Amino acid sequence: MSMTNNYELYKVFYWAAKTGSLTQAAKALYLTQPSVSHAIKQLEDSFGITLFYRTAKGVELTQEGAILYSYIEQSHIFISLAEEKMAALKNLESGELRIGGSDSLFKHYLLPYIEEFHERFPNIRLHLNHGTTPEVISFLKEGRIDLGVVRMPIVDPQLEVRESFHLQDCFVAGARYEELRGKKLSVDMLLEQPIILFSRNSRARMTITEIFQSYGYTIKPEIEVGSVDLLIEFARRGLGISFVTREFVSKELEEGSLFEIELDIPIPPSQVGIMTKRNMPLSSAAMKFMDMIG
Repeated sequence: MSMTNNYELYKVFYWAAKTGSLTQAAKALYLTQPSVSHAIKQLEDSFGITLFYRTAKGVELTQEGAILYSYIEQSHIFISLAEEKMAALKNLESGELRIGGSDSLFKHYLLPYIEEFHERFPNIRLHLNHGTTPEVISFLKEGRIDLGVVRMPIVDPQLEVRESFHLQDCFVAGARYEELRGKKLSVDMLLEQPIILFSRNSRARMTITEIFQSYGYTIKPEIEVGSVDLLIEFARRGLGISFVTREFVSKELEEGSLFEIELDIPIPPSQVGIMTKRNMPLSSAAMKFMDMIG
């Protein structure tokens, strides 16, 4: 006999054994006493053994019934714990949230939202997985994260991407290139300077490469780095002109340690999206976080 198909019979058995009364079991389950008696008989017939014997006070378990009860009681405890766990997960009283993204997006964009989420739901464990856009896509497909925050475009039938916000990329330089401040440079003039770019597999690197190719130019960096912090620091120290996200260097631009290089071609804004796996239900924690970041 399958417990999946006969769960209601086991519930009746549990309450009859627990209360020692068919009447009390009927009250606990909102059933009639004949329905309880019928359910007990069905269970006994399926096993071919007697589970209860009647007494003046109600019913008591037979030896076989006591053995069955020892198992059913444990099952009932586990089911109750599971229900409590599901309620806690729904109410964000426990669980985990796994987010993927680049170091720069975590630091310059996601950090305030992560901080707010942690303050509101301190019992949710946070797991942050850093990586490039291709790496974050792999994390999501492998089930290592619940959602990823990445630069678009992302075209993948296994993924759903919700547009979130825009970023504006630009070239910046430090005091060593002061003579370029306020001038509008052509691409040819820019490419005469040492260029510092992010690693080849980053979305920002792909973007500027494609933009320049559309104008018939090939951009070859003198220095390649693996983090936005290095892009900023190298430009500050005068090692070259860095291609960075304007929002990520707002402090340096404001204080004057960096300035933006003006070009005679436009650099379109980049769209950032929140990426999830298609047809994969999100946890309550993941849904709440997505609602927070819009």
